[in-house]
Amino acid sequence: KLSDIFGRKSCLLFAYTIFGIGCLACGLARNMNELIAARAFAGIGGGGMTTVVSIMMSDIVTLRERGKWQGYINIVFATGAGTGAPLGGILADRVGWRWVFLFQPPLCIVAIVAVSLALKLPKRDHAHWGQKLRRIDFLGAAILIAAVFMLLLGLDRGSNVSWHARLTIISLAVSAPLFLLFVAVETKVAAEPFAPGHIIFERSLVACYACNFFSFAGYMAALFYLPLYFQVGADAASATRAGVRLIPGIAAGVSGSLFGGFYMQHTGRFYRLTVGAYAFLVVGAAAIFACAGVLVDSVLGIVLGLCVAGFANGIGVTTSLIGLISNAAHADQAVATACSYLFRSLGSVFGVSLAATVVNQELRRKLALALGSGDEAREIAERVRESIEYIARLDPEVRVLVRRCYAESTRDAFGLMVVLVAGAAVAAWFVRERRLGGK
Repeated sequence: KLSDIFGRKSCLLFAYTIFGIGCLACGLARNMNELIAARAFAGIGGGGMTTVVSIMMSDIVTLRERGKWQGYINIVFATGAGTGAPLGGILADRVGWRWVFLFQPPLCIVAIVAVSLALKLPKRDHAHWGQKLRRIDFLGAAILIAAVFMLLLGLDRGSNVSWHARLTIISLAVSAPLFLLFVAVETKVAAEPFAPGHIIFERSLVACYACNFFSFAGYMAALFYLPLYFQVGADAASATRAGVRLIPGIAAGVSGSLFGGFYMQHTGRFYRLTVGAYAFLVVGAAAIFACAGVLVDSVLGIVLGLCVAGFANGIGVTTSLIGLISNAAHADQAVATACSYLFRSLGSVFGVSLAATVVNQELRRKLALALGSGDEAREIAERVRESIEYIARLDPEVRVLVRRCYAESTRDAFGLMVVLVAGAAVAAWFVRERRLGGK
């Protein structure tokens, strides 16, 4: 919404600046509280960078070509993420973790200079900045931030501490009425709401949001727990080998996004591809579940299932974005795009939190049955949750039992993945087809 009011370029430069300052503060943090606060500040810029670039792409290219260019963006993003992780590890090992953050501000300066000089966009509004400031829906924004924060806090505490803890219950109980209050403010109170009722309740937009939420909930839960499963499985893979086994699935996801973009450019349609993509996401998730010991124990089968799921999710996230943009009015496209990223993030946290709950509870239960001691099972489960390397320090007999119980518990999380992505497959049927414009 801010990019609609102040302009795309201004918001992108602002996001780069906030991210750079936040990373600088992280690198100079004197304690954990300062580091957490700085990370939150940097996250504001990071979220803005991703969203504004996607919004700008919709302004620059035709809707029919939009998916193809989203595929290109995903390739660049995957390349950056793939090189950034090992580079961060090298910096942390060689010169200290602070330089992982201090390395970012110079890159932000380069990005600011490049965008300032190379990006030429027409000015959208010549009004005074004070008039623009009065157009911001501060009340709705504050309520939404509070609602999302309480939801994330409750999910985090529930999966890591206990779903019966007071803070967990209060956070989740407060988040629900806050979301309802947000809807009421946007539909009844705000003079210029950043999420109008026709965006919140329109069928196709809600269906696309649901596709994003459930697909990312299931897929990210699998990406989170697959490395752990590989490390405790029959071949006890190292952390490096376990991570390498995810690369084909990630590459398939990028390829799927690009394929979906070219398909939509060629045909001008997205509905059937969206439905088919999320159906195959369920197939890929089911293959992972089946090959994790339900039918067979096969690392190759899991990797192939991950490739199918990744390719399908790559298609789905691109076609659902085009579905959002094509079904939203031009004035609402920026907000609809931002909501898509919000639901992806919420889905990721929800899926990982729910999977963590399943794994932790099943691990305690299975260990108690295997060891015959509930107290010992709880202690081992807590130690393993903190560090999987703890398993190597156990007695050989106990180690075998713990590995088996952990693998079986993680397998249950893959079963949850199938259920979650099935929600996306159902939601895809409710997306309305819109013929994309000419080439």
